[in-house]
Amino acid sequence: MGKYNFDLVYDRTNTGAEKYDFAGHGIKDDVIPMWVADMDFKTSDEIISALERTAKHGIFGYTDAGADYSVVLYKWYKERFNWEIMPGWITKVPGVVYAIFSGVRALTKENEAVIICQPVYHPFAQIVNALNRKLVVNELKLNGQKYEIDFEAFEKQIKENDVKLFILCSPHNPVGRVWTKEELAKLGDICLKHNVLVIADEIHADLVFKPYKHTVFASISDELAGITITCTAPTKTFNLAGLQAANAFTKNADLRAAFEKECAKTGYGLLNAMGLAAAKAAYSRGAEWLEELLEYLEGNKAYLKKTLEEMNCGINLIPCEGTYLMWLDCRALKMTDEELNNFFLTKAKIWLNKGVTFGRGGSGFMRMNIACPRATLERALNNLKNAFAK
Repeated sequence: MGKYNFDLVYDRTNTGAEKYDFAGHGIKDDVIPMWVADMDFKTSDEIISALERTAKHGIFGYTDAGADYSVVLYKWYKERFNWEIMPGWITKVPGVVYAIFSGVRALTKENEAVIICQPVYHPFAQIVNALNRKLVVNELKLNGQKYEIDFEAFEKQIKENDVKLFILCSPHNPVGRVWTKEELAKLGDICLKHNVLVIADEIHADLVFKPYKHTVFASISDELAGITITCTAPTKTFNLAGLQAANAFTKNADLRAAFEKECAKTGYGLLNAMGLAAAKAAYSRGAEWLEELLEYLEGNKAYLKKTLEEMNCGINLIPCEGTYLMWLDCRALKMTDEELNNFFLTKAKIWLNKGVTFGRGGSGFMRMNIACPRATLERALNNLKNAFAK
């Protein structure tokens, strides 16, 4: 057993946690919530100590990052991804979704086309539609048990729709792919060839299982760095979503200026003091906690796979290379998407995300968050066994 105990079960009810706000979603309180992407683990002691020091100071005025912030970010990305970021590339933002929204506004005009690869994190499509851009969907191909990019269709759609922007999800939520350097380079070559800019959502970059390796899209070449806004955050990695701290890295000064101009239009200026303290602590002293977390999640993933195989119930776990979000292929159950969701909610008493939420290609799938104590996962799978037994 390591330094941190991920088996501890915490009561998150009555804390304002959206994940446990049953009444707000019309869900009965005997259901196990395994839907929205936050974790049921307490963050690292080092981050908690940093927050306590900030709280004890007692003054929460306008707070900027200081030079040490860019230093800890540089060390983190250099050591883990061999990517060297410069202080001038950094734009501090409250969240990755906010960054994508601002980026789409900055890099495209109304009615211009934006391409995404579905099934994918649903705010991508919502943002494009809300901003009156033309949404172009490139469907990922499920080849056996592995999702792949249809490069031929991707390039064809870019040419036919005069696409201006690609929103990349890497690692990919919800299908769990960690794109290889070769796959990313091929996407990049197509974008460069057709003058397509890129917003890369790499919020799950730290949550990658061995032996897979995350490649920062902008690190592949200077040319790709010049067309890309890279969005990252400590929030998924260290369970800090409620503190709203993220970063956008842009090497190209013109793209960065356009992006920051759109951020300024929203009235946003500085990260909140607590989010900043947590981010610094995460990137400077959070590595040990993260390594133990990944080992624990690997155990949860293996337990889920083994249990589903033993049940032989028609639910197939798509192999997950990264993120803590499992993609369950339930098509063999021959249910409609609504029937499938109702089965999990009312029969199995597990609250998951409907696969169709992530696009047409998610029909017949469900997304399960396994970032929870093993006892919670065991309880959920026992519920599932009982539902099938009945």
